Amino acid sequence: MSHEDSDGLPSDTGSASIPDPVARGPLDLTLLRTFLAVHRAGSFTGAARVLGLSQPTVTTQIRALERRLGRALFERLPRGVAATPIADDLAIRVADPLDALAEVAERDRFGADTPAEPVHLAGPAEILCVRALPALAPLIERGVLLRITTGMTDDLLDGLRAGRHDLVLATIRPRGRTLAAVPLMDEEFVLVAAPTWAERIGPDRVAAEGPVALRGVPVISYAEDLPIARRYWRHVFGTRLTERAAITVPDLRGVLTAVVAGAGLTVLPRYLCAAELASGALVPLLTPDDPPINTGYLVRRAGTADHPHLTMVHEHLVRAARTW
Repeated sequence: MSHEDSDGLPSDTGSASIPDPVARGPLDLTLLRTFLAVHRAGSFTGAARVLGLSQPTVTTQIRALERRLGRALFERLPRGVAATPIADDLAIRVADPLDALAEVAERDRFGADTPAEPVHLAGPAEILCVRALPALAPLIERGVLLRITTGMTDDLLDGLRAGRHDLVLATIRPRGRTLAAVPLMDEEFVLVAAPTWAERIGPDRVAAEGPVALRGVPVISYAEDLPIARRYWRHVFGTRLTERAAITVPDLRGVLTAVVAGAGLTVLPRYLCAAELASGALVPLLTPDDPPINTGYLVRRAGTADHPHLTMVHEHLVRAARTW
């Protein structure tokens, strides 16, 4: 006999427990709306709060949709649920149409002249400017208003919990159940310098000698404690970086500019310096088999009711990030 976990999902979830699909005409929009809420919230309880329904009702509707499709949509986790590949594909197909319907419904509810509510998006300045804003630009024609805040991840997550932001692009996965995070992108870190410094250091010396080959080369960083470079040294060289920063700039784009101009070496996310590497303005000083990689997350408050534009921004970023 199956039993339900704390999120209302039977413990014997799996494709074997789902009956064959039954042809009953078009899919019920109510079931799809509930499905999308669960997919976005990552839990039945969170979706129930967003929809204003009871958890058993959400469970019943998801079970009805799974019976209709003949496929399992979610797998039980210790906390919440995980979407199956079938669910991810369905979410991609139904998100835009359902969001468009919700946008019409909200406009009719509040009146066409009611000003749209801005979406408050926060994150590191570099990824916001280089990745997020270009991806979100097409939404502005659809009436989306954006309010952007830059800063360090820990501070921004505190602001998200306090309600100052709607979404945060975070460089770490937040802890606790109050915030819901989805992996957005992996950023690979690269040790780079201008060609002049690469020539002075010598080809393949870093691979042969390790950090000894870099002694005397100025290090450029976005903070005094050289966080990215320290991580690179520890991960790749297995040693501690003891150099002091020659220049600190609280924006990795400024670090990039200084290094391209020949100020010294640095460690940057590959996406930020891809054009400079392609053009030869920067040279990788080492190509390790296992470079440091950091996962970025898109974070929102769990179980909070959202407006159509917030949902639109969230889904648009998730889709755009597949090509980042």
